[in-house]
Amino acid sequence: MPLLSIHCPPLLVLLNVVVATLSASPSTAQSAAPIVSPSERTTVAPSSDEALSAPPHDQTLDERIDATKITTLKQPPSVSLADAQRAVPPTAIHRVAARGAQIPLDDATFARARTAITRALAALAKLQTTRGTWFENQEVTPTDMEPRARAASVAVTAMALKAFVQAATIDADDALDTRDVNTNANIIARQRARNAIDAVLADPVALDAVLNGGMGNYVMSSIASGLAAVGDSDARANADRAVRWLRDSQWDEAEGVDATKDWYGGAGYGNGKRPDLSNTQMMLDAMHDAGVSADDPAMQRALAFVARTQNRKSTNPADWAQNGSNDGGFVYTPANGGESFASDAAGEGRSGEKLATKSLRSYGAMTYAGFKSMLYAGLSQDDPRVKDALAWIARHFTFAENPGLGQQGYFYYVHAMSRALLASQRNTITDDKDEVHNWRAELIDALIARQRADGTWCNEVARWEESNVALATIYAALALEEAIKPTLVHE
Repeated sequence: MPLLSIHCPPLLVLLNVVVATLSASPSTAQSAAPIVSPSERTTVAPSSDEALSAPPHDQTLDERIDATKITTLKQPPSVSLADAQRAVPPTAIHRVAARGAQIPLDDATFARARTAITRALAALAKLQTTRGTWFENQEVTPTDMEPRARAASVAVTAMALKAFVQAATIDADDALDTRDVNTNANIIARQRARNAIDAVLADPVALDAVLNGGMGNYVMSSIASGLAAVGDSDARANADRAVRWLRDSQWDEAEGVDATKDWYGGAGYGNGKRPDLSNTQMMLDAMHDAGVSADDPAMQRALAFVARTQNRKSTNPADWAQNGSNDGGFVYTPANGGESFASDAAGEGRSGEKLATKSLRSYGAMTYAGFKSMLYAGLSQDDPRVKDALAWIARHFTFAENPGLGQQGYFYYVHAMSRALLASQRNTITDDKDEVHNWRAELIDALIARQRADGTWCNEVARWEESNVALATIYAALALEEAIKPTLVHE
């Protein structure tokens, strides 16, 4: 999502324009408005969640798709799994550890991470509007689209909700824990955010505006992940509703997109937009967080799309991959013939169009997104695709920048990196110089070094909204929480 020119404001400068549809009441669960699937947008909204089943398959290309921007390959990607290449992904963890002994991390570093999260959440509580939201009226320009405001605020609010909820420890009641990060102000902030999300889900007009505003996948993925972390029965029900919407939004045979087409299995911003790995990984994050099985058809369709974003000749038949570096990394999208922001940054054009023979450059954020997505979809670390992705990570392991893009999208990169490395169940990464890295400790050190005096983070490189302190702080807090989630509880 390319960024408007916005610079890091002081902590207490709040956005003052009211978004009326996000008004949140102090009540708890509200009646939910039906979520209308993309295939049903021209019909009356269903009266129950059962009406949200996927439409029948039709090989006619969906009228929302520009046929000139979809490529048919000679063969579908190779995504078949041998028994030795299957694995059960680790279950999503929705709380942080209570002490360093629950993680392979020393007590001092663990305490520093907890303190950094405490400061971040305190800052976010001050940035929250009285309606329970963040990012209100902040114009966001998704890639190749018109600016959006309301939808972005809902998504960012759901991400913030997740950060507040996850900060409760695994040893304490998630709703009543008042120790450490869960001060009264933070409990209030958490409840206001929950109310704001519930208000949108309960209002058919507001919900329709969000889902049809061009960022539906971004919003519903964030809501599913945030409410899955909350975990009570009402939150779980709404998380499941969001996941059903995501299933229906995925490009597949229902829209006439079969496995030979480069859109197949992917997710875009929504409303008929072309798929990309960023949105697809958000969909997979949401499904993983909500407990969807790796064997689920939606996960396996997504794996087909993810495989097509990898710079790997033996499993990716696309021309850009066959002409490319074969380095095992990932690009932004295989759709429309393929795109990479790293290629654009290198002066080769986002589609590699400035090269005599088209190829695309891999880069950090998308490689961690692809690596993580393959693990969530059930590939084991013995799978050659996973091994090649990990080899790319080892060659480019750093917290100094987003490899291939410098400081652009840095906090997005660190968040994707932290989720991916936790999913890998690795405590260390050995780089190509045989140096062993404790990724948790290095991530914590790197983020604390960038944390500002008021507890926030901000990217001075104004792209993808990271010059907004709320969004950058949410990404950083979520990354820190991934680093201190418990993995040794039963050992």
